[in-house]
Amino acid sequence: MERSSSERGAAAVEFALIVPLLLLLLLGVVEFGRVFNAQLQLGAAARESVRVMAVQKQAGPAVSAAIDGAPNLSPALTAGNVQITPASCAAATDVTVTITYSVTLLTGLFGATVPLTGRAVMRCGG
Repeated sequence: MERSSSERGAAAVEFALIVPLLLLLLLGVVEFGRVFNAQLQLGAAARESVRVMAVQKQAGPAVSAAIDGAPNLSPALTAGNVQITPASCAAATDVTVTITYSVTLLTGLFGATVPLTGRAVMRCGG
């Protein structure tokens, strides 16, 4: 079956109209995956840090545990990203570790950065 002269470029035009939408969808999925991965790492780092704080009762090792708990973040976590409250851990009190971090997006199509927070709470050991 032969196409008429008015239908010859229809497939190319349809493809040209759909490609930007497909690329936007693909980039959105990639960006979401990166942000979700960073959020999972922050949660795990906060849990590890609060566990160390509850057991050892020292903020220094707890901050180090938080930094070591999220090794794949780029840029890496620093001590300034980790907040421990209260600073000392008394028996039968709760300690909270909050990690703040901003993920830089690759494309910039959905903004420049996304602020994330990882938080964990644990009762201090006696």
